[in-house]
Amino acid sequence: MEQQQSNAVIVGIQLQHQTDFAYSMEELRNLAAACQVEVVGELIQKLERINPSHYIGSGKIEELKSLLEASDASVVICNDELSPSQIRNLEAALECKVIDRTILILDIFAERAQTREAQLQVEVAQLQYMLPRLVGLRASLGRQGGSGGAGFKNRGSGETKLELDRRKIEERITILQAELEKLVARRQTQRKQRHKNEVPVVCLVGYTNAGKSSLMNAMIEAFHPGSGKQVLAKDMLFATLETSVRSIELPDHKSFLLTDTVGFVSQLPHHLVKAFRSTLEEVAEADLLVHVVDASNPELKQQIAVTEDTLRQLGADHIPVVYAYNKADLTDHEFPQIEEDRVYLSAILGQGIDELSAMIRERIFQDYVQCEVIIPYDQGRLVAYFNEHGHVKSTSYEENGTRLELECRAADLEKYKDALIRL
Repeated sequence: MEQQQSNAVIVGIQLQHQTDFAYSMEELRNLAAACQVEVVGELIQKLERINPSHYIGSGKIEELKSLLEASDASVVICNDELSPSQIRNLEAALECKVIDRTILILDIFAERAQTREAQLQVEVAQLQYMLPRLVGLRASLGRQGGSGGAGFKNRGSGETKLELDRRKIEERITILQAELEKLVARRQTQRKQRHKNEVPVVCLVGYTNAGKSSLMNAMIEAFHPGSGKQVLAKDMLFATLETSVRSIELPDHKSFLLTDTVGFVSQLPHHLVKAFRSTLEEVAEADLLVHVVDASNPELKQQIAVTEDTLRQLGADHIPVVYAYNKADLTDHEFPQIEEDRVYLSAILGQGIDELSAMIRERIFQDYVQCEVIIPYDQGRLVAYFNEHGHVKSTSYEENGTRLELECRAADLEKYKDALIRL
């Protein structure tokens, strides 16, 4: 059944010293659009602090009522996370549905979640958001529809969820978390195995819809054409909620794991950050971060700041970073081009992939050395080992063994130093 378009008025409080307010309101419009909601009006109030009972002041409530009537809107979307009493009081005063930024993002996540893990994570976040709001949600059940009784997506389970009492919701959260823990344990085992194999991990991070998945697909196509290992890439907010890991092997036999992660957005709800912790841990354990930036977005500085702030929250701000300015084909900037720690590229055109790969190679394979060795004939297995794990430039056969000119990890040379002759 096709989703019915809702009309909404967005409401924001601009606090003193808040420099990113206009940007966060623009972002709220985009989040609403991702939920098939048309924003038909906007109300802004400058305050020293948010009104604890109604979010906005009493004079603005009357103004908002008139705006709702004039614009034929049935929903009010607030730019902050509201308390249960704020939702209850606003709905009573305005006689319409009131939702906040958090439930909007939770709704988008719920619609985009494809894998079992992502679905569990989103449901836990939704239930944790609902728990303190049960009374308010029950009171306005007549006006509520959809996921958790608070969002737009009418999945039919909204009302049933509301009928669950607090105890049942808590039990459900416990069951979901137990199932999640099993999936997390499996992910951690895979991660430990990767560490054991000493394969470097490169993580794509960035604002939602900057083109991380498109860049991952361009890398896969460049180094493994026709492998069919592409990931989902769509021009929409939060298209990727699953962490995808792909092995990339460069022409000189060096390989690394490339990880695609969930996109960031300002004020990412703490319920979600908590629920997606295991997914986001991939970021904190990477050897290198590729911060993907939408070069064509006029708000790119703000988006970079949001991503850097989220990385700080995840404890990943100590990891080396290179910047991939994607969608350069939509700008006047020359590409492909490298400038210090930035590379301008176009994932969709597949241009700039070699330049980015060179930057990645330079930063994660610093422990590689160029050398010449002779491997005695009775140690033939080492010739095979270095052919697989190093980059052998030339091979010749001498009296006392096989002579290799190669580039390999310093640790491998050290490991086998007693079995070979270094020239």
